[in-house]
Amino acid sequence: MTAFSNYIDEVADGLKATVATDINGAQLTTDTALLAWFDRTKAAEDARRTVFFCGNGASASMAEHMSHDCFQNADLMTYTVSETAHLTAISNDLSYDEVFAYRIKKMCQKGDILITISSSGNSPNVIKAINVAREKEMFVVTLSGKSSDNKSRSLGDLNFFVPLDTYGLVESAHAVLLHCWLDLYMEKHKGGRH
Repeated sequence: MTAFSNYIDEVADGLKATVATDINGAQLTTDTALLAWFDRTKAAEDARRTVFFCGNGASASMAEHMSHDCFQNADLMTYTVSETAHLTAISNDLSYDEVFAYRIKKMCQKGDILITISSSGNSPNVIKAINVAREKEMFVVTLSGKSSDNKSRSLGDLNFFVPLDTYGLVESAHAVLLHCWLDLYMEKHKGGRH
């Protein structure tokens, strides 16, 4: 076995062991959860609702990337927070915990979707975003990893927990889950993936 083969096997094993749950903590098959996710996305598209992505570090880049892919390829109304001015002003004037929640409070509404991407599942600004989204009656999807008792994995309407231990492995698995969801959405609702 080579280092590459070992790495791919670890990511694949983590993806196969992904635990999907609903808001009540009931375990779902990953396929059932993905189907529920894209059905909810289709309802949001039909109602011209917004899909808001958030994450920190590499997960922020993934949020931006998926926001763009969904906007360009799936005709979804999407949003993410990436502007340097916004990030630094909210962090300086309010708190870094507010960088996502502040925008959600001002822009989002009932029926919008929040997708959080957090390897640890414990980022305070992501938890705050989830709590504000729940207050606004948004539909929340969480992607997390590392510790099985992380905070975010019990807060979403749908939760995808990847039981992998390092940031690189979790981030790699999250990218696969996100592209799987979008590709399946494209196949089911847009006539095929690009």
